[in-house]
Amino acid sequence: MTGQFYPAIIEGVQVATVLLAAPLLVGWVRALKCWSQGRSTAGLFQPYRDILRLFSKDIVLAENASWVFRAAPYVVFGATLMAGAIIPVISVKAPLAATADVIALVALFAIARFFTALAGMDAGTAFGGMGSSREMMVASLAEPALLMSVFTVSLVTRSTSITEMVRVLSTGPFVLRPSLAFAFLSFAIIAMAETGRVPVDNPSTHLELTMIHEAMILEYSGRHLALMEWAGMMKLFLFSSLAIALFFPWGIAGMGGWLAGTAGLAGLPAAFFFLALKLALAGVAIVFVETGLAKMRIFRVPEFLGTAFILATLGMLSYFMLE
Repeated sequence: MTGQFYPAIIEGVQVATVLLAAPLLVGWVRALKCWSQGRSTAGLFQPYRDILRLFSKDIVLAENASWVFRAAPYVVFGATLMAGAIIPVISVKAPLAATADVIALVALFAIARFFTALAGMDAGTAFGGMGSSREMMVASLAEPALLMSVFTVSLVTRSTSITEMVRVLSTGPFVLRPSLAFAFLSFAIIAMAETGRVPVDNPSTHLELTMIHEAMILEYSGRHLALMEWAGMMKLFLFSSLAIALFFPWGIAGMGGWLAGTAGLAGLPAAFFFLALKLALAGVAIVFVETGLAKMRIFRVPEFLGTAFILATLGMLSYFMLE
């Protein structure tokens, strides 16, 4: 009987990991950026303090704000958390991860983006509408490239289920595939755009003419702003975890073996260790890119995301031609 509750326990642990580890990853990236630039840092746990501070503040609503503006933070937070429940972050034994595929995952991210853009326009401010229009422009280019990149991996694993992808890639022989290399480069470019990182967007700026994501949530305050900020942190964590699951799945629990992970709850400590190690390296890569690049002009973003689509297409073509 105890074994029947293992999937539910693992699902709960994974959701808690997404909720609690996402601010820590953001704090790690901020701290690394400060250290690389010779500045003092507020500490790894500053994002937690920011969220608690916002939850303790009152909400200020615009007079012409509708129910969409009030409901958007809860929808965005819920959709992002549901996406975290279907990505095999620490184990492939989570019940929701086994019932969803990449199409459902992209749809959840699209729901969160849709309501964020609606909320940006609902308040009726100029900057909110500008940010929403820019976000939709980025989404129209990033989502097809994201699907092409993930479908390239699905061709290799012959499945669109993320759990099956992890199982095939982690238990099969280690092979350097050109298709996966192209898909990974494409995914990395898409992740910069989807999570609002440099060079597409700058999450630390408040210059109105350069904002994309921040412009849409400019009118939020209190717990509404806390939920939107927390959802943004979880999105960075989830894209990093999705890259790990699709391209570096070794160490995720539930596959059997040492590098592939151990089945049941016994494999969770090792899975947490490998996850922390990979996320730490992902944070170093993010800081390396953001320190070496400047934010590009908004009119250069289509070319940047077009490159991601071309790389994903080359990955798909190389699978049929070379593999």
